Amino acid sequence: QVQLVESGGGSVEAGGSLRLSCAASGFIYGDYYMGWFRQAPGKEREGVACIASDSSTSYAESVEGRFTISRDNAVNTVYLQMNSLKPEDTAMYYCAARRRSLYDSVWYCSRSSSNFYDWGQGTQVTVSS
Repeated sequence: QVQLVESGGGSVEAGGSLRLSCAASGFIYGDYYMGWFRQAPGKEREGVACIASDSSTSYAESVEGRFTISRDNAVNTVYLQMNSLKPEDTAMYYCAARRRSLYDSVWYCSRSSSNFYDWGQGTQVTVSS
């Protein structure tokens, strides 16, 4: 059974930093690509970043250059380092996992929420101006 547990959310002032963690269990971590998503009240869920099995990454334009996604396969954890935070980054942040299909290369990942079946419970990030 896939389990994803996020941590590291909180409240910061604009310009500050936070590091989110997502501890994964119940599956062969290296066979999965991982994603971070966020959802603000009244808005659709947005794919913030994803990381492939070989650690190739993809970012939403809104966070490119400020956020960094990484993974540590030794401890089955994916991270999201968030720098230069803005009030518009305020949202619930979710970790998600997707097993690579036979047709997915090791460098492939997706930021589309419809591609993910396993989700964490979320961690709140609030950025004040």
